[in-house]
Amino acid sequence: MKIQIKVFLVQMALAVLLSGCQWQSSNNIEDDWKPYKSRFVAEDGRVIDTGNGNMSQSESQGYGLIMAVKADDKETFKQIWQWTKINLQVRKDNLFMWRRRPETALSDEDKNNATDGDIIIAWALLEAATKWQQQAYDQEAFKILNDIKRKLIVQKNGLTIILPGEYGFQSQDTTTINLSYWVYPAFKVFSVRDADPVWQELVAGGLALLQQARYGRWQLPPDWLEIGNDKSMVPAKNVRFGYDAVRVPLYLVLADIDNDVLAPFAEYWGYYQGYTPAWIDLKENVMDSYGADSGIRAIKQITLAALKKTEPAAFDSVTEAQDYYSATLLLLSKLSYRQFIKR
Repeated sequence: MKIQIKVFLVQMALAVLLSGCQWQSSNNIEDDWKPYKSRFVAEDGRVIDTGNGNMSQSESQGYGLIMAVKADDKETFKQIWQWTKINLQVRKDNLFMWRRRPETALSDEDKNNATDGDIIIAWALLEAATKWQQQAYDQEAFKILNDIKRKLIVQKNGLTIILPGEYGFQSQDTTTINLSYWVYPAFKVFSVRDADPVWQELVAGGLALLQQARYGRWQLPPDWLEIGNDKSMVPAKNVRFGYDAVRVPLYLVLADIDNDVLAPFAEYWGYYQGYTPAWIDLKENVMDSYGADSGIRAIKQITLAALKKTEPAAFDSVTEAQDYYSATLLLLSKLSYRQFIKR
């Protein structure tokens, strides 16, 4: 009987060990980088947003760059960067035009930037400079950082905030922001490489806004937020926690920020258990009927795991049916998993 018990315990231990190995293997970003690159990265380095008319954005190029450096794909990184520099860094500063559409002349495109794209690109360049000892990437990154600080970081009601773009987001009485443009893991890298305290101030400003800008049953932030000079805050553009704001908890986990500010997201997703909404209306508390894609489901998994609400489970893999944004959120969530390995 004792021998049987010992055999059983050994079998259980092996099962747990193998389960852990499968979890780590199935959630390894390198395993998904090849199909991701095949589906969304053109030979010339253009990262294609298949869910938006096959356009390319500074955001998509930035995500492609950060995936390439994390997957240790030096050649693809170089191709993506060259396309980005030639086709999007066409303004009079070192920021990037936010969008290029197929078969659309440069003269017909909006020259405004998208700040999250600028931030992600600079983050990727700094990571690449360190990983591959490429000083040129370091120099390019600091040019971008200097223009971000010069044109896009402002003070509002005692908080340091970032504008979503150089123009179109400030009026005499209000400022419109997007809380998913606070790319916390990038700010973490910036504060290490750049002695300017503004990056820590941005983190503090973003966390303060997340504590204040809470709406609906689950006290979630909206995709867009309008801040008044009188310190009022109201959702802007729509009244949803949706495809933009879903990146907020992802960036918090990527930066290893898992304090109380993460709790509302975990409570929201934990309540619905088997169902994951793609969005929820913060005024009426109604949600979509079709459910979230695998990218948002992956963010849910990593958020709940970060606060120990559930045991981690293997993520999905990149499939032919996924669009660019869903696949990107999935890979970023797999990057987040590395935070658990380090703990």
